Amino acid sequence: MITLRPARDRGAANFGWLDARHTFSFGNYYDPNHMGFGPLRVINEDKVAPGKGFATHGHRDMEIVTYVLDGALAHQDNIGNGATMRYGDVQRMSAGTGILHSEFNASDRDPVHLLQIWLLPAENGIAPGYEQTYFPLEQKRGQLRLVGSPEGRDGSVTIHQDVNLYATQLTPGESVTHELGRDGPLGRSLDHRIAWIQVARGAVTLNGQSLTAGDGAAISQESEVTLTGVSDDSEVLLFDMAP
Repeated sequence: MITLRPARDRGAANFGWLDARHTFSFGNYYDPNHMGFGPLRVINEDKVAPGKGFATHGHRDMEIVTYVLDGALAHQDNIGNGATMRYGDVQRMSAGTGILHSEFNASDRDPVHLLQIWLLPAENGIAPGYEQTYFPLEQKRGQLRLVGSPEGRDGSVTIHQDVNLYATQLTPGESVTHELGRDGPLGRSLDHRIAWIQVARGAVTLNGQSLTAGDGAAISQESEVTLTGVSDDSEVLLFDMAP
């Protein structure tokens, strides 16, 4: 079963310096029918004005993944990490017992466009942690590149939850197929996997259904998914998860 979440139906917030779209309930946007999907709790598409950003604030017991689409995002936290993210970088921050951090557009001329993703951890109360890895475009072009996993497999960032996160970029007519649970952790049941598709840019078909930038799709009771590019340089995230 595939349930579409059209981009136009997402929550919206515009503070001048921040233009945000919320796939699931977040901040002042509340929809009891869209509180998350499996361990996936937040997908925010944010566009941040030059020189602006989120001042220091705190999180607890959440796995936070940031995926930059355009521009540069500067990160600072209270456990000693400071870095600037650009396209191709994937950041994982484990809030655990508590972390303070800030995120600002690193440019004073150009906006930064990003997806921020929150996942409920498999276990609360872990030590806070941070990781950032660069994935070249050629590793995603025409194939599903694992960018996040429970064990940090194949150079992916480590997500403390039973989630395998893939990224792909497709040209028109180019397809990738993924069998749900194919790369699951050893010793865990691969039955009854669920998945979420998030179109970051461009347009694709998902098992024959059309999706465009900002659209999402919840997938259950399906054994595999096929994504086919429709527009140039379509980019998609695929979450393969335990329910």
